[in-house]
Amino acid sequence: MSSPTGPASGLPVRMPRPRQPGRHRRPEPVAAPEGAPALVLAVPGEPTTVTRNLAEELLSIARSELPGLDARIGYLDGDSEGEYLTLDAVLARTAAERTARYELAVAAGREVAAPAGPVAVVVPLLAGPEASTMRRIRQALVDSHAAAELTDVLGPHPLLAEALHVRLSEAGLSRADRARLFTVTTAADGIVLATVGGEEAVQAAGITGMLLAARLAVPVMAAALDEEGSIASIAEQLRGSGSANLALAPYLIGPEVASDLLETAAKEAGCAFAEPLGAYPAIGKLVLSQYATALGLTPAQAQGAPVH
Repeated sequence: MSSPTGPASGLPVRMPRPRQPGRHRRPEPVAAPEGAPALVLAVPGEPTTVTRNLAEELLSIARSELPGLDARIGYLDGDSEGEYLTLDAVLARTAAERTARYELAVAAGREVAAPAGPVAVVVPLLAGPEASTMRRIRQALVDSHAAAELTDVLGPHPLLAEALHVRLSEAGLSRADRARLFTVTTAADGIVLATVGGEEAVQAAGITGMLLAARLAVPVMAAALDEEGSIASIAEQLRGSGSANLALAPYLIGPEVASDLLETAAKEAGCAFAEPLGAYPAIGKLVLSQYATALGLTPAQAQGAPVH
């Protein structure tokens, strides 16, 4: 069984790499500061098996990068009680647990400071600024009555361009490495970068799209899946500028849209498509990066200085 704070039994758990001996060993990984707020991943949609596995894998990556991290999952369409909690319920429970720990410490006669600062840092599992989802996340923070801090979405970022490149190459729609002299006969010569969230999301996706275009040396144009005709229109623009073999690259983690929406959009545009970004390792690292940035963690703090 899985829980809001950890992976289901039977799923692989990423463990911190052992320290290597010798003068050229890598530095030991830093640890989460004592008393640091929880990282709560805000996941769009319902806690389906696919969505749960994705979220748990991303938090497993984050924990492997920062041992001792208290990482939890809150679903926008989860349960108010039970195993897969809504975001507001996760935040309320996290706040209650912090209060209970403080009261137990006081009852035991320990000298401890009263809880202060955010109880959690909420990281949206979104590549781009999807306004309606962000409104729901902000409302969940209000409903929880918990002192929580909300970070920005994960993109735009060069690591997302890397992830898009990898997904395209896995689908046989781009070369894995431009420096390698081998041919991919199905490689696309134009990319439609599909996002959700209207014009604001399209503009944000366009920044990552420029980075992807530099990697692939082909034109990349962003379009909105949630605007009727947007994908097909951008596909026609690319064809009009000389691209003959197009590919649809989802600028999405996965839970943001129904699974059949990408296939439908690709058919309308007359092109092949890659899989969403999913649990690509860089996504987990970006989630952790947003958390660390929100807390302003310094190396000394990350290695154990208390955070209140």
